[in-house]
Amino acid sequence: MKIKRLAAGVALVATGALVLAGCTPPRESEVVEGTKITVAMNDVYSGYNTLLTNLNSLYNAQVVYMAQDTFAYYNDKSELVKNTDFGTYEKTSDDPLTVKYTINSGVKWSDGTQVDAADMLLYWAAVTTHATNGEATVDEETGAVTDQTGTVWNTGAAEGIGFDLVSKTPTLSDDNRSMTVVYDKPYADWELVSPIGVSGHGTVELAFPDKYTGDDGAKTAKADLIKAIQDQDFDFLGPVSKAFNTGYTFNTMPEEGSPALLSNYAYTITDMKADEYVTLTANPDYTWGPSPKFESITVRAVPDSQAQLTALQNGDIQIASGQPTPDIATALANGIPNVAYEGASESSFEHIDLQVTNGGPFDPATYGGDADKALAVRKALFMTIPRQDIIDKLVKPLQDNAEVMNTLVSFPGTDVANEAAKVNGYPDLEVPDVAGAKQVLADAGITTPVDVRLLFSQTNERRNSEYTLWAPIAAEAGFNLINASSTTWSSDLDTKQTSYDAALFAWILNNTGRTQNAPNYITGGANNYYGWSADSVDEPFKAIDTETDGAKADELLVQAEKAIGEQYWSVPVFQFPGITAWDESKVSGVTASPLTPQYFWNFWEWTPVAAG
Repeated sequence: MKIKRLAAGVALVATGALVLAGCTPPRESEVVEGTKITVAMNDVYSGYNTLLTNLNSLYNAQVVYMAQDTFAYYNDKSELVKNTDFGTYEKTSDDPLTVKYTINSGVKWSDGTQVDAADMLLYWAAVTTHATNGEATVDEETGAVTDQTGTVWNTGAAEGIGFDLVSKTPTLSDDNRSMTVVYDKPYADWELVSPIGVSGHGTVELAFPDKYTGDDGAKTAKADLIKAIQDQDFDFLGPVSKAFNTGYTFNTMPEEGSPALLSNYAYTITDMKADEYVTLTANPDYTWGPSPKFESITVRAVPDSQAQLTALQNGDIQIASGQPTPDIATALANGIPNVAYEGASESSFEHIDLQVTNGGPFDPATYGGDADKALAVRKALFMTIPRQDIIDKLVKPLQDNAEVMNTLVSFPGTDVANEAAKVNGYPDLEVPDVAGAKQVLADAGITTPVDVRLLFSQTNERRNSEYTLWAPIAAEAGFNLINASSTTWSSDLDTKQTSYDAALFAWILNNTGRTQNAPNYITGGANNYYGWSADSVDEPFKAIDTETDGAKADELLVQAEKAIGEQYWSVPVFQFPGITAWDESKVSGVTASPLTPQYFWNFWEWTPVAAG
């Protein structure tokens, strides 16, 4: 599942308006010696720097969430919780918009180095376009940087979006624990920026091995990094950006003591096996926030939901959460010894996207540049999707009040969703109209069957079922819907655009901000893998970035979605029903949460039952 990447500079865990920075007193550890727990996630861990476009997945985020602290987090009610144990920030001016971030004294990396403004300044450099002067080659399979010249940061930063609106290099306090940023324009979701990620001095040490050693090595590395960013010293920043892009991509353990493993939170990564598991162990030097209870947590990749349930019953894992099937829901409802569960809608939604620049059936170039003909073919395909049937057969057995989702920019039930559905045309596509689709194709002069390669997860049972329901109906209308499922579908989205024509997957929302939709749909957006480009879509989304009036921003969202609907680029299907299950004889304190990182949100409250 692809995690929805945010506009440049918006972190995976968002923050609220915090004030009163200070020093957090240490607290006693509540870690129970010798305790361990194994939990499941749907896919594999692949790297530690989730700011990178190639590592920005839910599964990496879930692991990183336990090892990298930040200014705030979302709870199970999608409410923002201020993390004043870590640090604070405050808006000091509206004109121009100015924000000051401060990290508390005593908050340290696992090598004992204070977390400070050097780390935040690295974040700014990486997610802005104002600290770049080179080019990079990206691997077609993984999206990772394989070669680069000059200073390049593989974060998907876009001009004039998010933290890129901070074009002036941020200023630092004398004690180096605060960073102040001044925005060029008002930014609607400024409170959702959390400028912290991987360590500044660790990244410098990765870039220049053996140079920064001894007691003052970290201090000197920070000072050199700050000066290089302030002076735009690209000779220094080139190797740093290369280390940032490549040094954190690993699924087997780096050598002991590697700067790539530095943690500033409750756990540190201590073991892993490629494509199987990651083990984290309680950080003995973490004393500024709530103490975890388990000494170690192993996060195991178990893509199949039924396999997760079986592993839970067998005692191989203690927490499971996936895309449930009706059979799994029935089994849980009927009762499994020692297994408790909680069902709730997730912040994920299924959708179908179409490629429009790959030389395929939805690309105007296929028809000699005839954009109207390509649009007609896109419309006809969308008229064949059995969205209501998918809900009835695959979703309602899990959530009896489930409905077809008719918005891409909000969740069902919100005012924005209701207004968008009035103008985007999606309610007219809930049930197939085969005759209408045939007529649209005929009117466009399409007389032969149209091949459409559908990309989706090969191991996802529900998506295989969606394809099975859709294919015969599409065939009736004149489309040959080809199963192009793949085990590498997530990387295929943006590295193999010529291998598929349509994609079936889910976006996962990370916060409650309005600006997070733009990267999916605007020209050149970080999540726009399809060549979509229309002024009618770009203009309202870009206006939202600087619109501080919530009502006006909502109007712009509706305007943008109307334009998307008119292009027949993408169609929503349903909001995910979610089930989190756990072995209540082994662990308590587990609670499902809709936003990233889902049930990991309160890992520090997971408590060994035997220790009670």
